[in-house]
Amino acid sequence: MISLGLHGPSVAQVGVGTWPWGDRTYWGFGKDFTEKDIAEAFEASIRAGLTFFDTAEVYAGGRSERFLGEFVRKTHASVVVATKFMPFPTRLSGGALRPALQRSLKRLGLPAVDLYQMHWPFPPVPIETWMGAMADAYQDGLIRAVGVSNYTVDHLRRAHAALAKRGLPLASNQVKLSLVDREPLHNGLREACRELGVTLIAWGPLAKGVLTGKYSADRRPPGMRGRRFSRRFFARHEPLFRILREIATTRGKTQGQVALNWCMAKGALPIPGAKTGAQARENAGALGWSLTAEEVALLDGAGGGWAPGESSAPAR
Repeated sequence: MISLGLHGPSVAQVGVGTWPWGDRTYWGFGKDFTEKDIAEAFEASIRAGLTFFDTAEVYAGGRSERFLGEFVRKTHASVVVATKFMPFPTRLSGGALRPALQRSLKRLGLPAVDLYQMHWPFPPVPIETWMGAMADAYQDGLIRAVGVSNYTVDHLRRAHAALAKRGLPLASNQVKLSLVDREPLHNGLREACRELGVTLIAWGPLAKGVLTGKYSADRRPPGMRGRRFSRRFFARHEPLFRILREIATTRGKTQGQVALNWCMAKGALPIPGAKTGAQARENAGALGWSLTAEEVALLDGAGGGWAPGESSAPAR
């Protein structure tokens, strides 16, 4: 188990990302998978002990929140729900947060959300102003913990300091982290999170499915995702994919499970997406075992040409 921040709830070391739920444009909802599929993904996750679900107001225009809310209301399990506020440049004051939060709560069908996160540190409204609005919502009982997403070390420290002035901890920072997206491990972010007691949540831990082994230079991800993974990408990362395959075979695990376990070994809480029950069960298979130090070192050394500042997948 891992806690969300120093005083937040404890959850399994793997969570569930719900960006694909309802998203037709990027993920192909309604074509490649259906509402029945994601309902099965939710149920399979719960049965496997994965009870931390992450969504956002902008995912599928709010449909992801609606789906998650419907599923939560039908289960008897104790579920930890996280969602996000997008600080669009058109939201020009801290007062914009409360109405957006209330709309999210309505879609989710919840009186309060367990973890409310700032989706990006976008200008023009200062981080300190948004943290003040978060603290107000916390004090009014609408949120139980405050998190951020895609924050740099400087952004993180500013958010932490602003909340500390209100007597509140910063629970988490959700960033892109995977075997092919390692920047948080090299730019001081992981160390800053550890110093401040902030949980590092890894989005995109399977790199849009590429780390599961089902894609290659000749069989790239469908639709918009395929444009982000070129033949050059697969050629550059082949040494990493080879080590990943070898470890998975030796351990009797899937490549995706090894990739998720690597994130856990780095102290992060990975939240892979789950569009079907089968995917949810596979994600849960990353729990209950650990890579050896030697295996982690092999994966670390097989960086596949990764370089600081390089991105293999679109921001979200």
